[in-house]
Amino acid sequence: MKQRDDMTFPFAEYERRLNELRQRMQKRLLDAVIITDPENLMYLTDYQTTGYSYFQALIVPLDDEPFMITRKMEESNVHARTWVEKTRPYPDTGDAIQMLIESLREFGLSNKVLGYERNSYFFPAYHQDYLHTAFTDGRLMDCFGIVEEGRACKSEVELEIMRIAAKATIAGMQAGFEAVHPGVTENEIGAAISEAMFRAGGEPPAVMPYVTSGPRSMIGHATWEGRKVQAGEHVFLEVGGCYRRYHTAMMRTVVCGELSDSMYKAQEIMKNALCQVRAELRPGMTVSDADNLVRTIITENDIGARLITRSGYSIGIAFPPSWDEGYIISLKQGDSTILEPGMTFHIIPWMWGVDGDKTCGTSDTIYITDTGCASFFDGMDEDFIVKPNTEIKDIDLAFPTENAQQTVQALKKVKQEKTSPTKKEKKADKSLRIKHAAKETKASKKA
Repeated sequence: MKQRDDMTFPFAEYERRLNELRQRMQKRLLDAVIITDPENLMYLTDYQTTGYSYFQALIVPLDDEPFMITRKMEESNVHARTWVEKTRPYPDTGDAIQMLIESLREFGLSNKVLGYERNSYFFPAYHQDYLHTAFTDGRLMDCFGIVEEGRACKSEVELEIMRIAAKATIAGMQAGFEAVHPGVTENEIGAAISEAMFRAGGEPPAVMPYVTSGPRSMIGHATWEGRKVQAGEHVFLEVGGCYRRYHTAMMRTVVCGELSDSMYKAQEIMKNALCQVRAELRPGMTVSDADNLVRTIITENDIGARLITRSGYSIGIAFPPSWDEGYIISLKQGDSTILEPGMTFHIIPWMWGVDGDKTCGTSDTIYITDTGCASFFDGMDEDFIVKPNTEIKDIDLAFPTENAQQTVQALKKVKQEKTSPTKKEKKADKSLRIKHAAKETKASKKA
């Protein structure tokens, strides 16, 4: 291992992670593991690239130095970012799995018991078939989850990185609040959120913000598609801030008009669910306990809404296509996994189908402490953002603006122009006032 001080975490943090992985390997009687999941590679080595659609792997022997197999182009990321010193790159014209086989032979692992991540998105079936066919002298065992066991509970330095991600989440959401206005497109709201996240120090998230308005909020995992927000509608926002691939996420709702009784009830129910979560979640509870707590509160409503998904999921390191670690832990019924200090969750007591045609959300990202839990977003208001004096709608003009804020100003100008008297109207009004004054003068003279 190459000791260096320019990685995301102190070198000792990576030593700890590697040592704990090897302890789990020893318990499973594995001589080495082949790690291919991008999040797990990042966790163990600080390696990251957007080129993870090409085969890449970290091989960790129980008693020897780890080495990496990557596409030749990606080898630079190993040397620039990680502590790994041994690499075996393959060219675009080469065979990645053949390089893996040859490297296993080179490092004395061809007749050993090797674990591999059978359920990894980025170790496809045809690669696995090739490996099973060619690896004839040793034995292959599925070890999916062996790294995730370590990732489930975040260390204090990881929590600190997530606090930085939370600043980007908050900045993006607040910009979204400001940008929402009748006449503004969902795209412009998304642009305002993204700009604010990046200006606050955030990095490209695993998923760009979710922005849906009015009836489009009923479409699962939809985001901006150019629709123009109308007066009286609500806008659903979900923002995931990212820093060094660690994420925090938040849902909020903005109402362009008056807050209806149903939407007020939805707001209070979701706030109550989050309040109870922060009061009750603690080490020793099960995942199922946490889910039941949220689900019971959301289910008991008279506004037609339902919680149609899990009530939360582990969150932390992520690459596209998703920012969640739900494959590590998802809050759902029947799961007896015990909550432990350092676990981090996006709690999502969102409500689908308010009045049959609206989806709204208020959520929080929390971490389990030694005695309870705490939020990454302390002080962030959970009430719906209500903008009752937003009357502009269906403005049939194209605004060549750079961002949503300029569009809002342009719309306000149109509104002022519509409500302000024209020059002709002002001239006519002045003429009437002169005539009225002349009549008053004439009347007083007669008197």
